[in-house]
Amino acid sequence: MPTNSDLLSRLQSLDGASYKAYREIQGRHDFPDFTLWIDRVQGDPFATPSQVRVIVPQAIAQFPSHLFRNQIREIALRDWLTRQFDRVVRSLWHQLPRAGTGNSGTIQMVQPGQAILERTSVLISGEAVEARFRVGLPAFGRRIAGREASELLCKVLPRVVEQTLIYTNLNSEEIRIHIEQAEDTDFIRQQLTEQNLIAFIADQAILPRRSGVDDRPLLESVISFQTPETLRVELTCPNRGQVTGMGIPAGVTLIVGGGYHGKSTLLRAIERGIYNHIPGDGREWVVTNPTAMKIRAEDGRRIPPIDLSSFINHLPQGRSVQQFTTDNASGSTSQAANILEALAVGTQVLLLDEDTCATNFMIRDRRMQALIRKDQEPITPFIDRIRQLYEEHGVSTVLVMGGCGDYLEVADTVIAMQEFQPQDVTVQAQHVVKTYGGDRLREVTTPLEPRLSRSIQPGFLALRQEDQFPKIKLRGLQQLEIGPYTIDLSAVEQLIEPGQLRAIASALLMLNEPSPHGNRWDLPAQPIYLQELNSLHLYPQGDLVEFRPQELAAALNRLRKASSRHRDDEDSVKSF
Repeated sequence: MPTNSDLLSRLQSLDGASYKAYREIQGRHDFPDFTLWIDRVQGDPFATPSQVRVIVPQAIAQFPSHLFRNQIREIALRDWLTRQFDRVVRSLWHQLPRAGTGNSGTIQMVQPGQAILERTSVLISGEAVEARFRVGLPAFGRRIAGREASELLCKVLPRVVEQTLIYTNLNSEEIRIHIEQAEDTDFIRQQLTEQNLIAFIADQAILPRRSGVDDRPLLESVISFQTPETLRVELTCPNRGQVTGMGIPAGVTLIVGGGYHGKSTLLRAIERGIYNHIPGDGREWVVTNPTAMKIRAEDGRRIPPIDLSSFINHLPQGRSVQQFTTDNASGSTSQAANILEALAVGTQVLLLDEDTCATNFMIRDRRMQALIRKDQEPITPFIDRIRQLYEEHGVSTVLVMGGCGDYLEVADTVIAMQEFQPQDVTVQAQHVVKTYGGDRLREVTTPLEPRLSRSIQPGFLALRQEDQFPKIKLRGLQQLEIGPYTIDLSAVEQLIEPGQLRAIASALLMLNEPSPHGNRWDLPAQPIYLQELNSLHLYPQGDLVEFRPQELAAALNRLRKASSRHRDDEDSVKSF
């Protein structure tokens, strides 16, 4: 096999050659302490940088096995190593041979956010540790910069490996804290159901973020979270021990309060509590049922065929509600579909904020009931189904509500936010209901029986044979493109990293083929693992990030072909 010396000589000999001659270095190169794999060479200096891996045997890396003895510890260690790799590359930025054209001289590792997630960027086992990243091979114009390339791959890269993947060179205490944080948080999440809780927010948590585009904690002039005594619970972790905070019970919970007092901030923290967070984030002890799904109205979304009869009992002009479909949904129909699609993949907690809900879907007050008879209104308001969701199906709801007191009648718990601090006002809310009563008529008496399908029929992507590996494009977290298909994910609010969209695209390609356990796929009974998705690509991928069945289903249900002439193909996709 070629050695690092061979690679050095080869790169220097290629100096000034056509950029395409870089293909000669594709493959394996053995360095003294690691193996370098150049899996894909970019076509020109302006293209996506080349895909590269380094593999360090454990005889050299020497990571103690207890650091990755179970799945959550392994994920947390890999997450820390990804962050360390990115930090080291940034610290060596001034040493990289950046002179040149396009992406020349760059080393690009996935850049993690505030959550501890499984990624394919770093892998670890008892045999080796592997890092996957991209390298911009240097060029001047479209000519190889051989000396700069040899400096990058044969001198700078070994320094990165030494400071990233060799345990004795790392901060072992920082690694321990990172791993134990994830392990403790995950342990709490597993306790929620047995404690009859759907979420937990620890004392001293910092919930506000710096801005809508900066997920780091806002530390200036922020009061840390303090739990009202009536909602205080104490949970036990394997590493930290006892943790106290506010437990949100299963059932129907309202978050109320004046404007700008932190209602939506609390709900957003609960939304993100499906993920473990890094130490110092402020939300590292905010833990939520892992199936919790943010629900909102989504005007204009495409809805593939779905039975909406649980919320809509008839439509004008005799349109079917059992096989309802549209390319341009209204707020109410989109919100109804979003709820039913979430239930189909096992969601046990619905999270709603009145600011992003369709008013006519949420409530019809007594005056409107008097003006418009029920037989003229096809929508069954959410207020008349919210108790049934919990009592008949075990699905809890957390709802931010500041403008409609009718919801107090259906709530089990009412939390008032005042200057970003919670107060348990359940007793006061019950007193208000008794004092002021309510003459609103309940608009449903039938059981809630959503007709849900969890199976997926392969072949929903009509791809040409030459498109076995269709082009995948991301537009931030807002939109995903797979060949001729476009998926608008702007309203799927719990996606937090671009790598999740890349992994979802790969999963959709997998689901497009017959299941190994039968023709159809069944989610979430048949989970999809990140490592399985690598088989769908020509090269090992380092930028795939874990996702849930909820977000995968959301993507599938928003699949839209770019041209309207392909309507028949679109209708072959069924909601599930």
